[in-house]
Amino acid sequence: MPQSDTRLQSVLFDLDGTLLDTAPDFIWVINRLLAEEQHSALDYEALRAQVSNGANAMVCTAFNLPQNHPRVARLRQRFLDIYLEHLAIETRPFDGIMPLLDWLEGNAIPWGIVTNKPELYTHKLLHRLELHHRAGSIICPEQVRERKPHPESIWLACQELGCAPQNSVYVGDHSRDIEAGQRAGLATIAALYGYIGPDEDPRDWRSDHNVDHADAIKPLLQSLYRLS
Repeated sequence: MPQSDTRLQSVLFDLDGTLLDTAPDFIWVINRLLAEEQHSALDYEALRAQVSNGANAMVCTAFNLPQNHPRVARLRQRFLDIYLEHLAIETRPFDGIMPLLDWLEGNAIPWGIVTNKPELYTHKLLHRLELHHRAGSIICPEQVRERKPHPESIWLACQELGCAPQNSVYVGDHSRDIEAGQRAGLATIAALYGYIGPDEDPRDWRSDHNVDHADAIKPLLQSLYRLS
């Protein structure tokens, strides 16, 4: 946990469920796929909790299939093909994120994104939302040897931003995010507004701080680092 006199050098974010609310587009895509396969649409909340777990998890949940089922690979690829054309229709930054980014930039504090989302989708999405040029670092799985919860991607983002991990913060909505941030030596904030499954207890993650809404991140950072 940072001390009150520590200078905040950077803030890093997970993407899906932390920086951006991507669930509406993902759920539209999975229900489109279900319709193509002559299945009924699924409830929004049942699918929302799976978004941070990736395409395989969403497909397996929607079609009630085990991960190793032979249909999964085909369904996953079709899911990704549809998503590539529908990834920024209803996706938006969570309420409070844009003022937070404006505030960070106004205080000359660089911010970046560390995600397990492949770069094809990450970069297209950020370009569509006009955030690509604002992020000081965007780290996707293709740029590292080990994905989160390994700390490699977070270390790389800190290196690109020229910031010390111990003077940085990582915000995420999954246990792998908090574990990666902790292993990298950053202060961690659990985004409890994100895509957290009903069988998960964020208290088990042992993050340094928790926020129930994205608009609580800015006042938390202001308090911790004595910023205006």
